[in-house]
Amino acid sequence: MSCLLGVGDAERECPDIETASEGYARRFSGRAGQYFLKVQARAVRRLLSVGPQIRVLDVGGGHGQLIPIINETGADITVLGSADICHDRIRHSPLGVCARYVTGDLLHLPFHNQCYDTVLSVRLISHITDWRQLVAELCRVARRTIIIDYPSWRSLNALTPVLFRFKRLLEGNTRTYTNFCDRELVQEFGKHGFKSGDSERQFFLPMFIHRALDSPLVLQNIENYLRISRLTVLFGSPVIRRFDRAL
Repeated sequence: MSCLLGVGDAERECPDIETASEGYARRFSGRAGQYFLKVQARAVRRLLSVGPQIRVLDVGGGHGQLIPIINETGADITVLGSADICHDRIRHSPLGVCARYVTGDLLHLPFHNQCYDTVLSVRLISHITDWRQLVAELCRVARRTIIIDYPSWRSLNALTPVLFRFKRLLEGNTRTYTNFCDRELVQEFGKHGFKSGDSERQFFLPMFIHRALDSPLVLQNIENYLRISRLTVLFGSPVIRRFDRAL
């Protein structure tokens, strides 16, 4: 589920090495990839509430997908990666001048309590084995808001045991991942003083189908119809959810 880096006698999880790679970036090329990023960006913009002088931390964000969205707000952004290599792709791109980069343990973030106003993390929690520790750390360093994404069991992901082999056949380089019950995550964040806010379910159809067919316009129109009919609201995945520190 996640690779491990040796640190002295310890081991730490580092799935963001994969998501920060050129190979992973190619998964978001073509019509399907651009469609995924467009839907994700729209959801994050809707849930995000930041502006100038706001400090934002993107945990595991070496993929660079959230940097343009944060830049639009004028907020100050830091990207945390588990290894220096996680920063290579975006640091040497036009995105690179717009963020600062820190290398550290995903499960023991090298920051003081409530150091950042907003903490973001996408493409990460479903590939972390000790995800409860990740939640605890996100909550520890966030002063106000956390936004994460995750695959939900309340979707066609309920068929994962059957669909995963088909997904791997079509995609080749797919990784295993953890699906979550919404209540499970809400309860875990609640233990650390954060309450669930708004959320958005992104797609009704499995993403690998869009990717395998390169998401032709007909599939995107079907997704739009399913969203309007509220089937996506009820049974879509992945979910982007906002959590706010309880007063």
